[in-house]
Amino acid sequence: MSFSIAGKTAIVTGAANGVGLAIGRHFVEMGANVVFADMDEKALNHEVGEDAEGEENIRIFAGDLRKKLTIANLLSATIDAFERIDILVNASRQVMLTDPLDPDDNSVEELLQQNTLTALRVSQAVARKMIKQADNGANGPVGAIVNISSIAARRTHPDLLAYSVSSAALDQMTRSLAVSLAPHGIRVNAVAFGSVMSASLKGSLKDHDTIREAIVESTPLHRIASAGEVSDAVQYLASDASAFVTGQIITVDGGRTLIDPAAVSAH
Repeated sequence: MSFSIAGKTAIVTGAANGVGLAIGRHFVEMGANVVFADMDEKALNHEVGEDAEGEENIRIFAGDLRKKLTIANLLSATIDAFERIDILVNASRQVMLTDPLDPDDNSVEELLQQNTLTALRVSQAVARKMIKQADNGANGPVGAIVNISSIAARRTHPDLLAYSVSSAALDQMTRSLAVSLAPHGIRVNAVAFGSVMSASLKGSLKDHDTIREAIVESTPLHRIASAGEVSDAVQYLASDASAFVTGQIITVDGGRTLIDPAAVSAH
C-alpha cells in the first residue's frame, strides 16, 4: 500500500498554528488539497493566506466549529473548492489549567466542548458526506479521520485535569466511531503526542532550561519531537498504507509514557 495522499482532499482543523498548521503544510507538500480551518481568522491569513492565493490546492476557512452552521459551511466550502472530502484531521486543541478543588472551575466543560464534542460533530458531518460520496459511485477507500490527542489521556497531572479528561474522551470517541463507521469503509484513528517543539512550547520553554531538561530526561529518546514527526504519523493514518488500521491510538512521544517516574525497582 502507498503512503501517498496526493490528489486527496483533506480538512485540517486547528490549522492556524502549532501541530495543525504543520500537518496542513505537510499535506500540501505531499500533493493533497487542503482546507486549513480555524476560528482565528487573523492567524490563518497570516500563516496561510498568501499561500492560498498562489496555490490551487490550498483554501482557508475561518469560523467557530462549535456551531453546527459553521460546520455545514465548512463542508460546503470544501465541496465547492475540491468536489469531495477524503480526509479529516481534527487537530483543534486547547489547553487550560484546572483547579481540581474549585467547584466554580469550568475548564472541564470548556475543554470537553472544544476538544472532544466539536471533533465529534465535525466527524459526524464529514462521515455523512463521505458515505454519500461512496453511494454516488466514488472509487477507492471511502475516507479516513485522524484525531489529534495527547499522552495526557494516560498521565495524571492535577493542573491538567480538564485537558486529560478531554483527551481521554477523545481517545474513546476514536474507538467508538471506528467501530460505528467501519461498515461504511471509513477508518478512524488518533495520534497522541507528548512534547512537540511547536511555537507555543518554544514560548513556554524560553528562559526555562530546567523544564526543557526535565522533558528530555523523561523521554527515552532524549529529545523533544518536531511537528513534522507528528505530521508523518498522521499521513500514515490518512493514507492507504494503513488501510487495515482503525480504532488505534498511535503514540508519538519518544517513549515517555513507558517510564516509571519513580525510577525504582520496587513493585
